[in-house]
Amino acid sequence: MREAAKKGRPEFRNVGIGDITGKYRMPPSAIVSILHRVSGAGLFLFLPFTLYLLQESLRSEISFAHFAGIVDNVFVKIILLGLSWAYLHHFIAGVRHLFMDNHLALDKDAAQKTARWVLVGSLVLTALVGLKLFGVF
Repeated sequence: MREAAKKGRPEFRNVGIGDITGKYRMPPSAIVSILHRVSGAGLFLFLPFTLYLLQESLRSEISFAHFAGIVDNVFVKIILLGLSWAYLHHFIAGVRHLFMDNHLALDKDAAQKTARWVLVGSLVLTALVGLKLFGVF
């Protein structure tokens, strides 16, 4: 190590999780990439719950009333809002990746701009879903 410092070579250190939050600022495309993976994992993990709610809503009138009772709970609404964000973010980021697969918006500026659009679009659409879910309109 001392030899490297004497010769003017760069010194590389391992990066810890604490360093990421404090020292380094991730670009929007990195944030979108991480959230794309997180949203996909969340959708997969909550798939049984989502399928159960779908089954309850479609089986009969009585099961639909049961479904309405389940969804009326605030805790369930928050879970559904999180799942809505996960779906919307995953979908919009997937469309962004399709454009990138077709060699569109690959340069740094365009990639950062589309990443910001993914973040803003998913949050705006999730807010609209939340307003509908909590009965504002």
